[in-house]
Amino acid sequence: MAASLLDTISFPEDLRKLAPGQLPQVAMELRKFIIDIVATKEGHLGASLGVVELTIALHYVFNTPDDILVWDVGHQAYGHKILTGRKKEFDTNRRLNGISGFPKREESVFDPFGVGHSSTAISATLGMAIAAQLNGNTKRQHIAVVGDASIASGMAFEGLNHAGVTNTNLLVILNDNAIGIDPSVGALKEYLTKATLKRTPKQDNIFEALNFDYSGPVDGHNLLELLQELERLKKVPGPKLLHVITKKGKGLRQAEEDQVKYHAPGKFNKDTGDLLPKSAVLQPPKFQDVFGITMVELAEQNPKIMGITPAMPTGSSLKFMMDKFPSRAFDVGIAEQHAVTFSAGLVTQGMIVFCNIYSTFLQRAYDQVIHDVCLQKLPVIFCLDRAGIVGEDGATHHGIFDLGYLRCIPNLIVFAPRNEIELRNMMYTASLGLELPIAIRYPRGRGRLMDWKQPFSKIEIGKGVQIKKGPSMAVLTIGTIINNVIDALESIESSKIALYDMRFVKPLDEALLHTVFKTHKTIITVEDGIKTSGFGSAILEFAAQHNYKNNIQLLGVSDFFPEHGTIEELLDLSGLSTNKIADFLSKLQ
Repeated sequence: MAASLLDTISFPEDLRKLAPGQLPQVAMELRKFIIDIVATKEGHLGASLGVVELTIALHYVFNTPDDILVWDVGHQAYGHKILTGRKKEFDTNRRLNGISGFPKREESVFDPFGVGHSSTAISATLGMAIAAQLNGNTKRQHIAVVGDASIASGMAFEGLNHAGVTNTNLLVILNDNAIGIDPSVGALKEYLTKATLKRTPKQDNIFEALNFDYSGPVDGHNLLELLQELERLKKVPGPKLLHVITKKGKGLRQAEEDQVKYHAPGKFNKDTGDLLPKSAVLQPPKFQDVFGITMVELAEQNPKIMGITPAMPTGSSLKFMMDKFPSRAFDVGIAEQHAVTFSAGLVTQGMIVFCNIYSTFLQRAYDQVIHDVCLQKLPVIFCLDRAGIVGEDGATHHGIFDLGYLRCIPNLIVFAPRNEIELRNMMYTASLGLELPIAIRYPRGRGRLMDWKQPFSKIEIGKGVQIKKGPSMAVLTIGTIINNVIDALESIESSKIALYDMRFVKPLDEALLHTVFKTHKTIITVEDGIKTSGFGSAILEFAAQHNYKNNIQLLGVSDFFPEHGTIEELLDLSGLSTNKIADFLSKLQ
């Protein structure tokens, strides 16, 4: 058996000591290393497998980290991490206190920019390239690796548009594999689809029109061809774009054949590639599936109902509606701003629009939510998946800011269901017609109810409910974190503690709150979001406005960015696990 070349490589300087003819063996070993680790530890698989040769070529040709390499989004950066000093700790990837699943500045000098949301690499790298010019560093190279789905985003185009009028040492690598998490969509995707290794589209090249020196397409799995082209581009002045065609999941048959499922497949057999069998035990549904199934039910009843998602049809389960009603459900690509304003335009024409965006990604369309929806009182129905702590994706993906950044906007209803039935009923209520837009936030993962598919029932806007009575202390909750509170109350002597599900952060149920404040000395708020400006802050504002002097305590995520780990671990660190809530309540009794 041939000696392992990967074992001799800790940093790119070790890689550069090898002869070009040895690099295909490194690629084979690196691909196997990624498969072996991700098979048991989980993580993003297909994207990193697809860029193994490209990763090796970039670190071989360019003098990283002096030359700057930025990976857009970062799903594809596992090989990069392994080759840049993190091979021995790669099995801690995405685990609590381990390395991040995305490039991260604090982690390595080889990660010059932290990423997690897409389409930022071109702008960031251009900023670094212009800084190099200003500092008199004319030799340093700046490379941004961007996928075909990410480059269709508005922000990527803004970066290209600016870069095209500079003379910086900027190289954009277009990693074209026709898929992001789901298949890429849009006119640019259609344009790129026409480009093959044998021919380019007949019409004018869109990148040349933006003043980029365009080359390619080249085979992203042909290492020697990549080396030759990258060496040539090092000597070409000004902004350049290299079009590289790759196959997501390259080297693992199942990942190549089912690229959506193997984007982040969970655990699988590293030898066969087959996913490990799921538990046969019947489980409650994922909240995303409750949304998706309910959308189909509502759309069957009302032809004006439409669904919009920015590049997350599978993750949001809007795919169910897209399959059943393809003319009324749209994946608009990685374009959150467009998704929001597109939804607003549809609403002006009498459509009932459910715009499903992950909580963390709605941050990217904040201006559109304010100006294009709320200012005009257009009743768009925002369904915010992955609200709260999301787990291993870490700081860039937690949906912990939505309660704070949404409740300050006039004309917006903000609702969080405590279970699957409440989610269905709020979607139903919104579909009947509202005067104002609404944001419905719900978490990643499964609920707790097996018998969740109940007949629809209308929810009164702005009304909370009492879940449990108690004379001295009241716990106010919002959303599914109530389950941890219920479990905590069951574990302690809690006869004196009342429990309320407020349901709405905006408008608050003021009548219920007056009753709570007049009958309980101590008030505790619990939320799975940032405490600063969130649900608890709303309760404090209410108390100040009405001159209540009760003892008010807030439980929620403190003023920091939670890192990566399991949801349970991160909730515990935030004081929101069942045990931590039980301890907190016990001390207050």
